[in-house]
Amino acid sequence: MMKLVLLSGGVDSSTALALAKATDPDILAITFTYNQQHEQMELLAAQKVSEYYQVSHKIMDLSSIFSDSQSALSLNNDIPIAEGAYGESNELNTEVEFRNGVFLAILASLAKQYRADEIYFGAHQDESGTVYPDCSPEFIETMNQAIQLGTNNSVSIKAPFMTRLKKDIVATGIELEVPYELTYSCYKGTDPACGVCGTCIDRKKAFEANGLEVA
Repeated sequence: MMKLVLLSGGVDSSTALALAKATDPDILAITFTYNQQHEQMELLAAQKVSEYYQVSHKIMDLSSIFSDSQSALSLNNDIPIAEGAYGESNELNTEVEFRNGVFLAILASLAKQYRADEIYFGAHQDESGTVYPDCSPEFIETMNQAIQLGTNNSVSIKAPFMTRLKKDIVATGIELEVPYELTYSCYKGTDPACGVCGTCIDRKKAFEANGLEVA
């Protein structure tokens, strides 16, 4: 059956897409826009990755849902995005309110519409633990239960990295020959990437742990 993949164009979701494609050729990648700072670069990366894997790609605009977001990621706010590695600062202003909960609920509906049986979700752990509550194993397991109940057990979440670190994801991606040069990870949305936000630092650490240059 078809698989849906939540695709942002970053390391985690692109590796999840590679895993999904390795098990099933019938893939629909979904990218959500929500008025995020890095929307343009994220969309470009997601489009490149989906084209590389020759999978269908759908872009959905959720900006109205997050129009009152207080996150630094929102273009509606003049809030500087926090810099530094996750866990090294008490300032974490890049959380978007229940973003993954909204994404997964919509994906569950789309899965029913497209007769897909699994939703691939690339959430993972950080060295300091769970950075965002809607990426935690407990959250994912609970959402999976809700989606199974709400779809009469016809749809489930596949989160292969939910207890793993990003360096482990990259190691898997190397085996799968994921084209990481096509991916993008920067909350500021700059070109080139800023290199100092949490997700940039995570990317650099994961690549270096696997002997790769930061691309």
